[in-house]
Amino acid sequence: MTTLKYLSNFKKIVNICIKSGWLDRDPFVGFKMTKREVERPFLVEEELNKIIEKTFLMPRMSQVRDIFIFCCYTGLAYADVEKLTREEITTGIDGEKWIWTSRQKTESTTRIPLLPPALEILDRYKDDPQCLIKKRLLPVLTNQKMNTYLKEISDACKITKMTFHTARHTFATTVTLTNGVPIETVSKMLGHRNLKTTHTTLCITLVR
Repeated sequence: MTTLKYLSNFKKIVNICIKSGWLDRDPFVGFKMTKREVERPFLVEEELNKIIEKTFLMPRMSQVRDIFIFCCYTGLAYADVEKLTREEITTGIDGEKWIWTSRQKTESTTRIPLLPPALEILDRYKDDPQCLIKKRLLPVLTNQKMNTYLKEISDACKITKMTFHTARHTFATTVTLTNGVPIETVSKMLGHRNLKTTHTTLCITLVR
């Protein structure tokens, strides 16, 4: 979608150049741009519970699983959960704990309620040495290592669609939208700049 948008804007510039006589011919002749819907998988409740209840002997596997589940219940992307600090946890007017942060990708501010499964994971790692040293809420490994362990977790649980994008879409669908959360609220929690982005994401996600 992003590439198509750039090409479309570039073609407009090319057309201006052709009309102004700066180009002899249209380089886009014979080139057709088509939109292709990308499948955006998400986990259903049964799959989510299966991953939560799975026992792993290797601590690192459990650690990565916990961070993945945290993303499923907060909608945070890898880059956002990796930089999350204690200062970004606030108490809302409802008396409950919330994440108040800005998305690294869009720099937009987002507020997300901390649901019980997410709170339980934060409590589990509150005294983790790595978290204390780096002043982070969770012991997030490098993106490469996280994806490697996540693939092993996926194989162990026999669920083939586990990525951090999957976690984000799981939050948008299974955790929020299917539980009656308005799409406008979901959009704000995902940190989308406009509702159109959320509509596009969710429409593609829900067609399975």
